[in-house]
Amino acid sequence: MLMGPSNIAVFVGSLNALRRGSALTVLLVFGFLTVLLLVILVIVDFVLSSRAFPGALWIVFLIGLSFIVLQWAISPWIVRLAIRGRSRVTPESNPWLYGTVHELATQAGVPAPRTWTTADRGPNAFVFGRTIGSSELVVTAGLLAELNQEEIRAVLAHEVGHLRHRDVIIMTFASSVPLLAYILARGGFELLRGSGRARSRGKGAGQAILVAILVAVLSYAVYLVTQLLVLHLSRTREYYADAYSAAATRDPHLLASALTKIAFGLSLARRDSEPSGLRAFYIGDPVKASQDYGTLRERMAQYDIDRDGQIDAYELEKALEHERRNPWSRANELFATHPPTYKRILMLEQLEEEIKRGGLPTNVYQFV
Repeated sequence: MLMGPSNIAVFVGSLNALRRGSALTVLLVFGFLTVLLLVILVIVDFVLSSRAFPGALWIVFLIGLSFIVLQWAISPWIVRLAIRGRSRVTPESNPWLYGTVHELATQAGVPAPRTWTTADRGPNAFVFGRTIGSSELVVTAGLLAELNQEEIRAVLAHEVGHLRHRDVIIMTFASSVPLLAYILARGGFELLRGSGRARSRGKGAGQAILVAILVAVLSYAVYLVTQLLVLHLSRTREYYADAYSAAATRDPHLLASALTKIAFGLSLARRDSEPSGLRAFYIGDPVKASQDYGTLRERMAQYDIDRDGQIDAYELEKALEHERRNPWSRANELFATHPPTYKRILMLEQLEEEIKRGGLPTNVYQFV
């Protein structure tokens, strides 16, 4: 059964909004980097009166570009070092998991990622890699133990959605910008500290201190802004991958159920059992899991007006209206790598209501 025209417009419109929001955020991130590098050159050129701006422009540009490419090149190696006790998934070791990953990858039109399992008890999964063709998928033992096969399939579809959307590449490049800005800021502050300790009175010392101050302050400001933008991008890409999972499985409730179990399982797991350096990669944030699950229970109880354990269409409408009017709704997410689980579930509930009213369009993969 096909969606009616109005439902298709709502579905496609929401996905296009996610896509446009991601593209705009990436442009802003690299726009801030460009402005930062250009302003640093202007500061140095003006303070030192070197008049070397045209030649220095290419030098600084190449240094910045080299840093971004270097992070892209070594990031998979760093991620592998952070994964403890991984074991390769083969058709012999886990036929169902191996077959499901390949089936979903074929459905999405992407190469099947090399798949690993880890001994982590917290239920989670993530993908990483330099390119889509060399990507790798990690699934924890906790996820395989605590979710049923249909829920696991929905989580795997979410991760394959990240590959289809090129998130492993986009997030690697975008996250390098605040890191580069932070390094520049730290370098400026360290130079300033060294100048203060030396109390140098030589020619040009005052100019060097002024350059260090201006570069450090500007770089740190850009770091803060771009870090917030990258976190926003990360949350947007999670929503987008959730939408893909809903479309691929044609049952949004499966991922909603999986996310609830993941939030609960992570809230019980010891924090030190999760590699915090990988928190942005996971489908659920292990560091904020306890708080996230507490908020999930509170909001679901608040929105379940008739107390029947489910959010019906009327309750969903009221919940979304409340979220739109809540001034703290987005402010509380500013420093989070993931959207709150309850918000992800509300979005999935929206998709489920659309499916109940007429199904997904046959060409859904054109939009997700």
